[in-house]
Amino acid sequence: MIIGYARVSTQEQDLARQIDALQNYGVEELYTEKMSGTNADRIELTKVKKRVQTGDSIVVESLSRLGRSTKDLLTLIDRWERDGVQLVSLKENIDTSTPTGKLLLTILTAICQFERDITAQRTKEGLKSAQARGRKGGRPRADTSTLEQAVKMYRSQTYSMPEICDITKISKATVYRALRNKEQNKKTKRK
Repeated sequence: MIIGYARVSTQEQDLARQIDALQNYGVEELYTEKMSGTNADRIELTKVKKRVQTGDSIVVESLSRLGRSTKDLLTLIDRWERDGVQLVSLKENIDTSTPTGKLLLTILTAICQFERDITAQRTKEGLKSAQARGRKGGRPRADTSTLEQAVKMYRSQTYSMPEICDITKISKATVYRALRNKEQNKKTKRK
């Protein structure tokens, strides 16, 4: 089965160019959606993932249609390769059923790994530099009085969690952590 997948990022964009290219290639089933590639819950792509079987081919107009993150794209392609599913990208002229297509994917994977390694190296260097200047990493700690205020607001049941976070500028996780700590302290004092 030759399955086509086309995507544009917004409702205002047109899928016609991609659909034409995929139909000219000879796709037998076509899935289309208008949704950002950064959205992890792409309904039609999920359908494609569930639909494909060993021996099928997935055809896209461009690799960018599968997602914006190189890492996510390569993870998806690797999964399909393990499942015996071929990928064809018309724009990049990649076909994973050919030795050249496999070579191009290997190069893409190496570039992706290089990119991750460079980012990690820069992050470590930046942290080391900041520490040398006396700065500590991480988020600034919430001020105790503001945290107490957030806990009181929560317990009053007058404010929603988004309102509390907006007013106090404290994250939801920090408020919940403070609430848990207070409960644990109460239990410890009772014993």
